[in-house]
Amino acid sequence: MSEAPDPSDIRNWQRRDERVTTSGKLEANDVDRLAAIGVRHVVNLALDDHPEALADERALLEGSGIEYTHIPVPFDAPTRSHVNELRAVLDRVQSPVHVHCIMNYRVAAFFYLLDLDNGVSEHEAQARMAEIWNPLESDDPRTLPWQKLLSQ
Repeated sequence: MSEAPDPSDIRNWQRRDERVTTSGKLEANDVDRLAAIGVRHVVNLALDDHPEALADERALLEGSGIEYTHIPVPFDAPTRSHVNELRAVLDRVQSPVHVHCIMNYRVAAFFYLLDLDNGVSEHEAQARMAEIWNPLESDDPRTLPWQKLLSQ
């Protein structure tokens, strides 16, 4: 990525490595900020109809020369196929990529599974996810679909 500082004030910003960053929702002014740090591809896991979703996200990103992939993941129905779609994009795209949703919850959970698939220890994978969110240790009933997915 570039010498520009990370836009760490974006909701739940996280840098995973030199190529991959993640966050919650994006605002229109974040597009240029992502481009400034070298992001060339954005993957959005949120639903377009979420009240906090960035309107015209694809057009805004593509207008700034950033490729866009949308993998809409219903918060109450995440699946392993959604994770596999993200993995396929990450395997295909070699340029710097930013993955986001609304809170970075979907993203953190998906990277937990990708980390485990890549040989990261359970302890380390869960610690990375817990920096953002840990549905495995929650008694909130909204986390039940996530607990099921993460326990497969």
